[in-house]
Amino acid sequence: MAQEETFTIDQGADVAIQLYLVNTDGSPKNLTNHLITAKMKKNFNSDSADTTEFISAVMTPPSDGIITLSLTNTQTDQLKSGRYVYDVEMSYSDSDSNTIIERVLEGRIAVSPSVTR
Repeated sequence: MAQEETFTIDQGADVAIQLYLVNTDGSPKNLTNHLITAKMKKNFNSDSADTTEFISAVMTPPSDGIITLSLTNTQTDQLKSGRYVYDVEMSYSDSDSNTIIERVLEGRIAVSPSVTR
């Protein structure tokens, strides 16, 4: 089951969020050959035109279990202030070449309006 976290981001600003993924024993999750995808939208029923995709990166070395999610100031400038929902999914292939998708984080994002635009 995914962890839940609430964030606030500033409209018109660059955003970088680092996530530290760990195994149940507390050791860093090895993210070698893992793909990370993260998106946010106004609500769960919004269509894809209302979706903002984070730039997702597994940091080096992938064995440290660190992910960075980022949005550019251009992306956040286009967001309307208010509340959004988001999730972060991790995908990888198991030993039988099946694609496994795991939601690792979900929650709400509040976009704070900018005065200086």
